[in-house]
Amino acid sequence: VLAGYPVDPQDEEYVLVNNKCQCVTVTSKFVPSIENPDEEVLQRNIRIIVPLKARENISDPLSPLRTTFVYRLSELCKNCDPVAIELGGAIHQAQQGNSCKEPQTCYMYDRNECYSSPVPLLYHEEVRQVPAALTPASCFAE
Repeated sequence: VLAGYPVDPQDEEYVLVNNKCQCVTVTSKFVPSIENPDEEVLQRNIRIIVPLKARENISDPLSPLRTTFVYRLSELCKNCDPVAIELGGAIHQAQQGNSCKEPQTCYMYDRNECYSSPVPLLYHEEVRQVPAALTPASCFAE
């Protein structure tokens, strides 16, 4: 089964992963085999764009430049959105990813995510750092 969506309606190349946080796109398509031109084989292409001026903390423009980029295919492909499935007459929640509690490493901004630095809050004469509560739509105005 070939999952994904076509790059172009006339093209037979399918996008399997489009991870905007890590600037990685994985595509696949069937191509003639080198050994046997009558046979087709599945070819996968991985396109990685390394953001040269990415910061260690993307929300902090004063943080040092990132010098190490790590890409794990298993992490790029994981889908942590829960899905309702029926098993034995009962509805259960399931996830494709098994490491969904760990935060995703992000090298660039993803417009579907919200990035914010903690904000100081004065509470009972004590300053506390509180994460800003923003929705993704309010993070990036069009």
